[in-house]
Amino acid sequence: MVKAFASCTFSYLVLMLPVSLLYFLIGDLLDGGVPGGKTLFYAIGIVICLALVVLTTYIQYNATFFATYEESGIRRVTLAEKLRKLPLSFFGKKDLSDLTSTIMADCATLETASSHWIPELVGSIISTCLIAVSLFFFDWRMALAALWVLPVSFCIVAFSSKVQNALSRKQMAAKMACADGIQECLESVRDLHANNAEAEYLVGLDQKIKAIEHRAIIAELGTALFVSTSQMLLKLGIATVALVGGILLVDGSLSVLTFFMFLLLVSRLYDPMMTSLQNLAAVISANIQCERMDEILSYPVQSGTEKLTNNGCDIAFDHVAFSYNGGEQVLRDVSFTAKQGEVTALIGPSGGGKTTVSRLAARFWDIESGKITVGGMDISKIEPETLMKLYSIVFQDVTLFNNTVMENIRIGRKNATDEEVIAAAKLAHCDAFAEKMPQQWNTMIGENGSELSGGERQRISIARAFLKDAPIILLDEATASLDVENETVIQESLSKLIQNKTVLIIAHRMRTVAGADKIVVLSGGTVAQQGAPQKLMGEEGIYSHMAQLQKQSSDWKM
Repeated sequence: MVKAFASCTFSYLVLMLPVSLLYFLIGDLLDGGVPGGKTLFYAIGIVICLALVVLTTYIQYNATFFATYEESGIRRVTLAEKLRKLPLSFFGKKDLSDLTSTIMADCATLETASSHWIPELVGSIISTCLIAVSLFFFDWRMALAALWVLPVSFCIVAFSSKVQNALSRKQMAAKMACADGIQECLESVRDLHANNAEAEYLVGLDQKIKAIEHRAIIAELGTALFVSTSQMLLKLGIATVALVGGILLVDGSLSVLTFFMFLLLVSRLYDPMMTSLQNLAAVISANIQCERMDEILSYPVQSGTEKLTNNGCDIAFDHVAFSYNGGEQVLRDVSFTAKQGEVTALIGPSGGGKTTVSRLAARFWDIESGKITVGGMDISKIEPETLMKLYSIVFQDVTLFNNTVMENIRIGRKNATDEEVIAAAKLAHCDAFAEKMPQQWNTMIGENGSELSGGERQRISIARAFLKDAPIILLDEATASLDVENETVIQESLSKLIQNKTVLIIAHRMRTVAGADKIVVLSGGTVAQQGAPQKLMGEEGIYSHMAQLQKQSSDWKM
């Protein structure tokens, strides 16, 4: 940025050289004509001025644009890296379109500010100050007549910052509302179509688009009000130079040549300053984008040691309490232990906190009070990526990438060979559909696995867990998308995977957890019951009640 300032300053000063050359030429003409020996001087001067303008423009372009584009790329990567390290609680406050807009649109605005607005603004101010000092050596009265408009014009734009920031915030809110609406429309187009709701939804979306237009016009008018006023005032400087110069010329205290030079100079001096006023307004308006990026960059990351000190892989919850974003408490005084070599099942009514418990076990969020340990090791003291080496996770909502079947499974262990990937895939019975596809394992499966069924997508997720082969396995409704036959086959494969490992499973179907070593019943954010399935069946409580209800539903007929 310092190089950009220097190059812009030098470039603006060089643009004043032709004015100096013209000053000497007019002096010679007023003295009776250009001497023969000076013709070559002026010819060489023109060539030198042209060469310097080309050279300084080239230097300025390299110092501002090329450097800025490289820095813009670094900025985007830095934001993405910071997002990768943030706790999931941050993403609960932000929509995907909002984060995408920050990385792409907001970075682009700052890129423009760094390449166009800021260097030109600072360069023009420095060069104008240097020229202003030199003007006082010619005539301080004319210098004051020419320069008094500059600080006044800049103050007008500078004092508009509160108004501009308020307008920019409202404009940004309208943009985000529209972006969220468009994304929601694209993601839910199937449901909208199924319920004949497209027309009604598009009416609302059209209103959001018009709101952007409305806010953009107001923001532009708000900025123009201050910028145009300051630019008009800037032009008043030419009038004051002509007025003061005329009075001094009549009075005989100013030469014609000096008067002409000031008229010529101010016409050249005010042009870059008018652009600078626009740049100043643009820099002020970019404050909102900077705030949005700073919100990401300044958000506290989950940190910890990169050394694992666990003795075994028992997961212990000790009086754990947790709430999302400081809101209503989701878990209260939760205590239980999932032992290594056993299957611990989390069951209970919807909203009881089962999924939250499994996420906390992997430190997707940090708890408010209590303690969670793995093999006696406090997970809040371990760096999240290091901790994740201990976990294989199968989520209820599977995320796949627009890549091949092979590469989607290889996510589980990036350095795995093709043979290892296929072996893990066969354990999850992915071969049943993969080998029937056009390019078999190398078939592209579309965005988020759009070419696959729900059960096939779930099997790829399970195959990842097989491939990673971590000592702790978290299964969140891992077989929910499978039919009974495939669920039985997958459960047989899972039984091979979980030997001598800590398994935490979330399920609603009693047959899925019937073989668990321990049941933890969560209801209303607390542990309502825990123990072996046979023990809980003999007690009156939520577990036996759920088992009875599911037996009744299995006997139900149309």
